[in-house]
Amino acid sequence: MTLTLPPKVTERAFARLSEIGVAAQGKALRVAVEGGGCSGFQYEITLDAPSEDDLVLERGGEKVVIDSVSLPFLSDATIDFSEELIGARFTIDNPNASSSCGCGTSFSM
Repeated sequence: MTLTLPPKVTERAFARLSEIGVAAQGKALRVAVEGGGCSGFQYEITLDAPSEDDLVLERGGEKVVIDSVSLPFLSDATIDFSEELIGARFTIDNPNASSSCGCGTSFSM
């Protein structure tokens, strides 16, 4: 698996990070892929300090970071923020996923 295109972060996602003051806390939104979940892989989304080997996507001082192991799984993915009746959350639209679970946090390739 090779990284062909870097992930994208929407304006809405960066705006939400700014609203909750993530950069002011010295942190970034970390998006990682781990084994597990009902479909084989799962997204882990946390607030964390950037590491040296992270890809850093930045706008207006707000940062989204992705570790080097997760990057190939997120090639050309879009990281967004969604507000719906059931709640608000960061979402990932991943063109590499062949299937995903109903909650959107687990996927297979």
